[in-house]
Amino acid sequence: MAKLVNSFNYLLISLLFLCAHNMLHAMAQWPKGGSTRFYDFKVQMLKVNKLCSTREIVTINQMYPGPVVYAQEDDRIIVKLTNETPYNATIHWHGVRQMLSCWSDGPSYITQCPVQSGQTFTYEFTLVKQKGTLFWHAHFSWLRATVYGALIIYPKTGVPYPFKYPYEEHTVILGEYWQRDLVQLEKNVTTSGGGSPVADAYTINGHPGPNYNCSTNDVYKINVVPGKTYMLRLIGALLNMESFFTIANHKLTIVEADGEYTKPFTTDRVMLGPGHTLNVLVTANQKIGRYSMAMGPYMSAKNVPFQNITSIAYFQYLGATPNSVALPAPLPRFDDNLAVKTVMDGLKSLDIADVPKEIDTNLFFTIGLNVNKCGSRTPNQNCQGVNGGVMAASMNNNSFIRPNFSILRAYYDHINGHFTEDFPGSPLRFYDFVNGAPNSPPNNTGSMNGTRTKVLEFGSRVQLILQDTGTITTENHPIHLHGYSFYVVGYGSGNYNPQTAIFNLVDPPYMNTIGVPVGGWAAIRFVADNPGVWFMHCHLEIHLSWGLAVALIVKNGQGPMETLPHPPADMPRC
Repeated sequence: MAKLVNSFNYLLISLLFLCAHNMLHAMAQWPKGGSTRFYDFKVQMLKVNKLCSTREIVTINQMYPGPVVYAQEDDRIIVKLTNETPYNATIHWHGVRQMLSCWSDGPSYITQCPVQSGQTFTYEFTLVKQKGTLFWHAHFSWLRATVYGALIIYPKTGVPYPFKYPYEEHTVILGEYWQRDLVQLEKNVTTSGGGSPVADAYTINGHPGPNYNCSTNDVYKINVVPGKTYMLRLIGALLNMESFFTIANHKLTIVEADGEYTKPFTTDRVMLGPGHTLNVLVTANQKIGRYSMAMGPYMSAKNVPFQNITSIAYFQYLGATPNSVALPAPLPRFDDNLAVKTVMDGLKSLDIADVPKEIDTNLFFTIGLNVNKCGSRTPNQNCQGVNGGVMAASMNNNSFIRPNFSILRAYYDHINGHFTEDFPGSPLRFYDFVNGAPNSPPNNTGSMNGTRTKVLEFGSRVQLILQDTGTITTENHPIHLHGYSFYVVGYGSGNYNPQTAIFNLVDPPYMNTIGVPVGGWAAIRFVADNPGVWFMHCHLEIHLSWGLAVALIVKNGQGPMETLPHPPADMPRC
């Protein structure tokens, strides 16, 4: 009996040692030294007075824009979200790679059920090897029009910027403002089958600026010291538009894009689509005065209405008279595609990039708009799209339908009926996508509908070609991939041709959102090394509502550091 007990004790000690060894081995791969930072987010209504009227908007902590989340590289972030509004809510941490924390990514019905009125949910994630300017925003309906804020991640203590330290830093968030209930607006748009009304105003840090009615004093200002250099953290929090940004008589030097350092590139203006972030350096080297910071529309699609009143902020030198006239800031034409391409051409990674050279998985996704045939008994109410059809959008001609249940939970718990795994890795038919697309909507421009997903093996080296189509109109589409950044190894106009496409495999920019050129293509590469369900979609919210999205499922690898953990205990239920 004693021998049996001794044998059992030896076995138990061996198992404990083995578990401890494996745990230490797993922990050794995880970054150490980060702090834990706690934030308390309350989804609350806020009464605002803008554009000559007062209304209530949805906010975090009654702040518009919302509170800044500050952190350092490798910090652990814990955010308790409490919903005190009548609407559902989730928060997406845009650009955060969510290593082994897919449950906290935030897109409603993709990785979680929404946090309902009166409920709470705690987001937890680690900023593994990440630094720079990112942001957070709501990911339910169109609430992100007012629910957004900056996520600023500083380098580790003692690690300098790879450029001269600026005199000051300022966060500049570009947005759109509506004088209406955003959740109801989305319902109205999708029910009508037509397009969305234009925004009532563009905003810079929530301020429309003096070009809008009742907004002479509703303007954002940066006071600057002559001769000093400032870093502006530009964030594209727009909803349905892309936007140019410039400062009168001043140059902008880009030093970071989407939270990754770039080789310095100097330009007169930049373009930010929804989801883009750029850090730019600006030196106050002009005569003492007040200079306009301007944001205005970039609209590459044909025959689409848009707000054409420019939003203005002030870049104001100390010593300037308080009521001095602001020097105007000229913006490119609303359809200046060359201005967009020029900036994209200038983006290069600061260092030699670790680009996957060999590819395991080749994907080709067409992206664009569709018009489906009217099937309604009340076409005047529900079929207000082109030629009496219903507007849609698609990838590989599949319009994504959001389920009423979390795809991640269904995948993790093996619950059938909420999604399929048959999203095509390439179009069902190849043709001249840009110039030879169908042109008689809605007769032959319809798309398939479904909650289709694409499954990727863990560790696979992926190349994805994103091809714009001219089915309804060509357009620049800002495509965002959750849970990953990717190398933009190539882009061009027309149809993608592997024989003539020019790739940069040395120092391509590392981004999380890519504006696929109007009537063109973009090629991205990444390694599928983070298990979970990851949403990939156009960040123009109207296009997402129409179905321009897909969910990528990355399978587990080997061992605990390659396996998605179990869901948090307070995960919301649908």
